[in-house]
Amino acid sequence: MAGRWWNPQTLARKRPYLDARRAAVKATRAYFQAEGFTEVETAALQVSPGIERHIRPLGVRLADPMGEGVSQRYLHTSPEFAMKKLLAGGLPKIVQMCRAWRDGERSPLHHPEFTMIEWYRTDVDYTALMTDCEALVRGVAKAAERMLQQGEQLRWQGKTCDPNQPCERLTVQEAFVRHVQIDLLATTDGTLAPSPDRLKDAASARGLQVSANDTWEDTFFRIMLERIEPNLGIGAPTVLCEYPANLAALARRKPGDPRVAERFELYACGVELANAYSELTDPAEQRARFEHDRTLFAALYGSAPPIDEDLLAALASLPPCAGIALGFDRLVMLATGATDITDVLWAPVV
Repeated sequence: MAGRWWNPQTLARKRPYLDARRAAVKATRAYFQAEGFTEVETAALQVSPGIERHIRPLGVRLADPMGEGVSQRYLHTSPEFAMKKLLAGGLPKIVQMCRAWRDGERSPLHHPEFTMIEWYRTDVDYTALMTDCEALVRGVAKAAERMLQQGEQLRWQGKTCDPNQPCERLTVQEAFVRHVQIDLLATTDGTLAPSPDRLKDAASARGLQVSANDTWEDTFFRIMLERIEPNLGIGAPTVLCEYPANLAALARRKPGDPRVAERFELYACGVELANAYSELTDPAEQRARFEHDRTLFAALYGSAPPIDEDLLAALASLPPCAGIALGFDRLVMLATGATDITDVLWAPVV
């Protein structure tokens, strides 16, 4: 019994974190109810889980009850595709708190099964979601503080973030100039596959290791991981916005500057908490992006999930909207001061 997750001593140690989690769930639902959202539930099994090459889905074989064959399905990595179809069906403001699955992920900040909060607003752009994030993070921090009585500071690995402070809004371009003195937009041409040479040269000149086979995207993420992310969300949350268009597969391009897309990520204590877009509603452009991403995915893993044709059909009816996915377990971790994601999970995957 010793060492098992259901060991009484282990559960007793985790219980304050888990009680804070229950309070955070209540505060989250109260916020969205007050804002007039409809809470929805969509199927976890999907034809396509999304096609992001850094996210590996879990496949499932679904047998026909009449014995007429077996279909390939995937546990969703996010409920995004199904929720967009509900928007196309006429729902204006929807939210879902659900489990999501990603293969090959396990660390103090990662777990193969986790809880995601995803919500959408129609007839707004992604700036409306920035306001939601500020309010939601404050509400969860306050709920945790009432349970633990240790202050409303978010904490991770010696870093702190005050959720009561307004979010700093920082573009990706500004972050690269501030932290690595690189003019990022000068290294990209706005296409889905920019040449890597200029960014690799700039990274190498600043002491970052690059290899001959690195793509522009590989180099971007190395710089982000090593030099930029650790500095985000210190003291106050950071909204990192206006990502290069080739790093925003489901977001619309920014009017007036097609090199970047209306995408942001929310950071606290150097930890990414959420990813948001002004949603792309052009089926033709979305198909082109999916096909590009499938090629990259297949090159890494040997095959790629199919394109969700039903989603592309729904995009033709999708109103202007914005959507966001927030990692609830991570937010609870930072609000409680837990040091491992399993500390805020009732029952981890073993």
